[in-house]
Amino acid sequence: MKTFNPITEQPSLFDHLEDMDTLELLTNINSMDKTVPQAIEVAIPAIKRFVDATYEKMEHGGRLFYIGAGTSGRLGVLDASECPPTFGVDYDMIIGLIAGGDYALRKAVENAEDDTEQAWKDLTQFDIDKNDVVLGIAASGTTPYVIGGLKKARINGLVTGCIVCNLNSPMAEEATYPIELVVGPEFVTGSTRMKSGTAQKLVLNMISTAIMVKLGRVKGNKMVDMQLSNKKLVQRAIRMLMDELHVNEKEASLLLEKHHNVRKVFKHYGKH
Repeated sequence: MKTFNPITEQPSLFDHLEDMDTLELLTNINSMDKTVPQAIEVAIPAIKRFVDATYEKMEHGGRLFYIGAGTSGRLGVLDASECPPTFGVDYDMIIGLIAGGDYALRKAVENAEDDTEQAWKDLTQFDIDKNDVVLGIAASGTTPYVIGGLKKARINGLVTGCIVCNLNSPMAEEATYPIELVVGPEFVTGSTRMKSGTAQKLVLNMISTAIMVKLGRVKGNKMVDMQLSNKKLVQRAIRMLMDELHVNEKEASLLLEKHHNVRKVFKHYGKH
């Protein structure tokens, strides 16, 4: 059996953390965090391959599923939940699943991530098929819940990808489009909620935003399909209309009240 030694479990570059004062702690954490964008830059070609493959499926009605455990699972659920209000898409277009279910978003569920069969069971609750895409998320690249889900998804003909923070992990072997973000050891040894989690969050932002732009959910640089669920977003929509249509605030407000959506106002004025 091939030996796998994850870099995410290697000792921190710093020791005796308890002897550092507050400024030293914050400065040293920040110095390590600076390596994250560099690791992501190296992975951009791999991210591109996954985005293009996923877009091709979603353009024809497919969905994107994130599966993960612990911090990785929570980040997937977070990214998925932010897409409908930001881009006006249905809540079943990008779906985040976490080992242990929604309860695990707040409290750890014992042994949930060790079940190799549960992820596929969770996915089949959504009538998953070959039009869909599954992205596994795990810093270590060894989480049984995610590996099992990716393996079953691949066997059933789905496009699969993963976000891991180690090279040549067992999870990457199960993914058609592996994304490997080698951020190195954590400030607190093994605490992958830190650099690894930050890297995963940034890449999830990149993936979902790029796909939504390609699907036409952004005009120029504006979120024209955002849900107007609070006063801040209503005011943002009014500013969009004022800037694009060269109308005053009152006119923009009346147009928004009439059409309930920035894109619909633009369409009415021929601003496709």
